[in-house]
Amino acid sequence: MQNAKLKNYLHLHFLIFIAGFTAILGELITIGSIPLVWYRMLMAGLLMFLYIRIIKLKLKVDKRTMLKFFAAGVIIALHWITFFEAIKQSNISITLGMFSTGAFFASFIEPLFYRRRIIWYEIVFGIIVIIGVFLITHGELKYINGIILGVVSALLSSLFAVINGTFIQKHSATLISFYEFISGVVFLTLFILVFKGGFNAEFFTLSGSDWIYLGILASVCTAYAFIGSVKVMKYISPYTVVLSYNLEPVYGITLALLLFPETETMGPEFYYGAILVLLAVLLDGIFKNVISYRDRKRNRYKID
Repeated sequence: MQNAKLKNYLHLHFLIFIAGFTAILGELITIGSIPLVWYRMLMAGLLMFLYIRIIKLKLKVDKRTMLKFFAAGVIIALHWITFFEAIKQSNISITLGMFSTGAFFASFIEPLFYRRRIIWYEIVFGIIVIIGVFLITHGELKYINGIILGVVSALLSSLFAVINGTFIQKHSATLISFYEFISGVVFLTLFILVFKGGFNAEFFTLSGSDWIYLGILASVCTAYAFIGSVKVMKYISPYTVVLSYNLEPVYGITLALLLFPETETMGPEFYYGAILVLLAVLLDGIFKNVISYRDRKRNRYKID
């Protein structure tokens, strides 16, 4: 039993490592952020379809649900576009540092969807996050475009995470992701046709390395990572999974420093700010777990 638990914990951190490696691939892939996300969602959607056929999952949903999935797919596409564009406008460290603010945004978006009040410590940690972002911005003002895109990406990430939290109550995670990937491809295809002059030979002419990196991004970092995270949550509590995923920027920035030291080494204010943001996110998760445990214990006592 202990060995099985350890195995799943190791698997979880391997998945987080993969999530951090996504940013590295964004740096290595030479095409623009829009075609990059188009290829990622298309390839991942096809892989998810094969997985669905293997497990024989039914794909039928009503029109209203399909429209909701389409809206979420658009948000995911925009999140990934702003994420990869932030990397291209600045670097991996800046992007992942800003991406850490996602939990801060979720603390304010979640009450709107679930109609609960904002908790006092969420405001406190939110202020700490703002101070951290200010330090990062003040120290690396030359990357202001990447900083803004990174914050927007974090906001969109939090938005679709909360939306998916409402979907998962009625639908399987595999079904949700498949339709969101395909919806993202449809949205980006229409966008390219209307605003980018359509597809041309150059769009489909990629270097061998780009095809390899896109294949890894779509298969390992998207389809496999998603299926793996679902499997892990059968053995590890959702709280532990969510809290552990806050280590993604740590893994990603560490990888970036090792692989691209000449472009990823930041000034001291960046690291002070990033530590503040990560600390606020981790403390927020710990507070939520402690209060949730206390409430469950109190309710159990009342019932008894």
